[in-house]
Amino acid sequence: MKPVTTNFRNKAAETLEDKQIQQSIEHVYTGFFQGRLSAASETPNWEQLRSKGKEIKDHTIAHLDYYLNLLANNVQKNGGNVFFANDAEEARNHIIKIAREKDVKTVIKSKSMVSEEMGLAEAMNDEGFETVETDLGEYIIQLANETPYHLIAPAVHKSRSEVAKLLDDNFREGDPVPDANQLTMLARKKLRSVFERADMSVTGANFAVAESGSIALVTNEGNGRMTTSVPRVHVAVMGMEKVIPSIQDLSTMLRILIRSATGQRISTYVTMVNGKRSPDEEEGPVEFHLVIMNNGRDKLLRDSQTRESLNCIRCGACLNACPVYRKVGGHAYGWVYPGPIGAIVSPVLTGLKDASNLPGASSLCGACHDACPVKINIPRMLLELRYRTAEGSASKSERSSSAKERTVWKLWKIGMMGRRRFDLGSRTSGLLLRPLVRNGWMRIAPPPISGWTLTRDFPSFASKSLKARLSKRNRTSKS
Repeated sequence: MKPVTTNFRNKAAETLEDKQIQQSIEHVYTGFFQGRLSAASETPNWEQLRSKGKEIKDHTIAHLDYYLNLLANNVQKNGGNVFFANDAEEARNHIIKIAREKDVKTVIKSKSMVSEEMGLAEAMNDEGFETVETDLGEYIIQLANETPYHLIAPAVHKSRSEVAKLLDDNFREGDPVPDANQLTMLARKKLRSVFERADMSVTGANFAVAESGSIALVTNEGNGRMTTSVPRVHVAVMGMEKVIPSIQDLSTMLRILIRSATGQRISTYVTMVNGKRSPDEEEGPVEFHLVIMNNGRDKLLRDSQTRESLNCIRCGACLNACPVYRKVGGHAYGWVYPGPIGAIVSPVLTGLKDASNLPGASSLCGACHDACPVKINIPRMLLELRYRTAEGSASKSERSSSAKERTVWKLWKIGMMGRRRFDLGSRTSGLLLRPLVRNGWMRIAPPPISGWTLTRDFPSFASKSLKARLSKRNRTSKS
């Protein structure tokens, strides 16, 4: 999938006007958000678990080379194959090469945001392989030729009637709309034959355990377990930040992931994959490959200000808590990773200049920080990226603000640095803007505050400062 991070404002405006989507994404709050709060309140040691999760991720990212090498060695000991990909293209080409060498015809996919990041399904279909998503939400999105709307619920913006049209070729406007169970059975009927003929599977990894060479998948549909056990070749793809040290650490991470993602104490399926099947096992792949992808994550790793974003476990809790995401939706962010964490990851991975609107898509209310199970300080990083879009960092290539905009704000800064200058600026602004004021409000304001009045009125400047009013009051009371 090619990032389209430059279109945030237009796409957000479209979503705000779409009543159907607004109604659909409200379930993010009433379902996932409220579920997380309930699950957290019912977990006596919740804050200790969050702190432990943060410690695990901080430690792992600080020693990432060591744990990735340990993971690779143990996967190979288990009979698997490991490939380190520098970027998405290299990862895609390697997986396509495996499919060609193994004479694969049909590929099934499950639980993988990383494969969305690399555009794997589209690339494999273009190369002649039948490539089908098996997660229900992802399957719906694939049929609609869209991108995921949410990290956990990729089709949350779709109504039941829209889903019915995608799953049932005979469904017509005005027909009774199937319920959730009926829609699930329609998808199951279509996918069952795909599972039966699949030669190869591609999955993600919620976590990869370095000490055992295992990958862990968390699902509620059962397709993840079938995907990893039915086809003869299994390829797991993961971002390099997904590794954790031990099985004990996995226990902690699963507790905070599942509660934060869906509000469950435990998901329906937790699948551990330890490579290819052994001679005494009845099911499982005869060949296992693990692809570990960088694709710009080293930029985050090298940057002390954004490194913390690699702690993300993709639970979606920050999206569910974010008042901006709950209005503008996932597609406005223009790439695989939406919401507050996407507003950090996407600009760094795709280029801050092209994604300069994303760090600004936040009220900085801190709800994402409060919701994050590993306590990632998302607002701090958003502020850092905002600074870079305005001023640039070591290189001016990140800067997206115009010379005119920078000049205006420098003048504002000068005016704010002294009492007399502030008062003079306030009086001057009030006089200049008086023709635009009606009943104390401006309905159309000039730059740089013109954006504010697109959706709301702007209060007029006071004729006198608070200090001047207080001084006058004191003089009046003394007299």
